Amino acid sequence: MKKFFVYILATRKDGPLYVGVTSNLQKRIFEHKSRAVRGFTKRFNIDRLVWFELYETAEAAIVKEKQLKRWKRQWKKELIEHSNPEWSDLYETLDPDY
Repeated sequence: MKKFFVYILATRKDGPLYVGVTSNLQKRIFEHKSRAVRGFTKRFNIDRLVWFELYETAEAAIVKEKQLKRWKRQWKKELIEHSNPEWSDLYETLDPDY
């Protein structure tokens, strides 16, 4: 079964946030960290994985991604801090199957 992820990247707690969706979380975050992804994350050095959720379908993940992109910054911060109060980089703790 294929997995889909919605994720949030940050530089630091008070820095810019980026919301994305992918079917291969480890690969996608590595691309952000190695600056292989052109655009917003590369321009602002946004590469710290601070939150993610797993979905069973691409459609569900895309709906969540679009929802989060419309959220106020404060709501996103509260979502992150609920599971990651220190804003730690979760990339190093990812399951290899993600």
